Amino acid sequence: MLCLGIESSCDETGLALVEDGKLLAAVLATQADVHALFGGVVPELASREHYRFIGPLFDDLMARAGKKTCDIEAIAVSRGPGLLGALLVGVAFAKGLAVATGARLVGINHLHAHLLAAGLEQPLYFPALGMLVSGGHTHIYRVEGAAALTTLGKTLDDAAGEAFDKVAKVLGLPYPGGKLLDELAMRGKAEPLLFPRPYMDNDNLDFSFSGLKTAVAQYVAAHPELLDFPHPLRDAALAPQALCDLCASFNLAVAETLCMKLERALHRNKDVQHILLAGGVAANSLLRQHMAALAQRHACTLVMPSLALCTDNAAMVAYAGWCLASQGFEHSLDFETIPRGKSIPHDMQRRAFA
Repeated sequence: MLCLGIESSCDETGLALVEDGKLLAAVLATQADVHALFGGVVPELASREHYRFIGPLFDDLMARAGKKTCDIEAIAVSRGPGLLGALLVGVAFAKGLAVATGARLVGINHLHAHLLAAGLEQPLYFPALGMLVSGGHTHIYRVEGAAALTTLGKTLDDAAGEAFDKVAKVLGLPYPGGKLLDELAMRGKAEPLLFPRPYMDNDNLDFSFSGLKTAVAQYVAAHPELLDFPHPLRDAALAPQALCDLCASFNLAVAETLCMKLERALHRNKDVQHILLAGGVAANSLLRQHMAALAQRHACTLVMPSLALCTDNAAMVAYAGWCLASQGFEHSLDFETIPRGKSIPHDMQRRAFA
């Protein structure tokens, strides 16, 4: 089965083709330079850029893969969560193409696609505990399969990735600042007690990073000398040691908080021997190290996607769509696009192949 994947949930326009579980080709247009002027994603601009890119990207993808439109048997598209206008561009394109080709249409939960992304590179085993760490979400799932994911814990306010971006902004780092902050942290020495491990004085699996972000902002306000470096800072090697140390301390607080909550989930799901790590923050070097150590302590298998599959991409959407369509799942043309903040319904239908 040849499945087309379409991703337009935020500021990346991506399309990819997966055939029988293998990635054939992928194309991507980034809007980072456009939004960098504003220090963050501007929804209206994102929608317009998706509209401008998606048609030419589709033509480019099919040419690269050596496939014709009539070869597409399934179309998978991110339906949410994300920016509503941006999502609508991708969903409208997918629905129009489904009408034209008669291909099976599958609306994909963008978060679930992240969790399954590593399946393009290595086998996935279930049941598993999945930790999704991205700019907008920090969730823990129990994953029984591609169509069976149960949320165990979720973001209550700022997600881990959002905290990274906001702390980077407080420090005067160029947008997007998460990757540079990680590079600075690798050059620094962490002070374990400098920042709190947020929202741990409870017995649940939810997350809240707003307090940690505020703690960093207050510390920087009390130590303005930390910002005494050439702006904009684009090379970690030029950063003062005090800034690197602060980034290392913040990085450690985030990584340890995530691992502590996931370890709590492992204690409550003793039948699970596999861990899935996914999302943009899954590219963070310290988090990957701490997750590997956690998995080793609990004799679990840790599955992490390559760095290229951590960020938003269409390959993960195409793969998730292929998994679901291969099991007979599909959506009708009237399925809804779901913006961030609203629950995505389990409204797939199951239809046997003709």
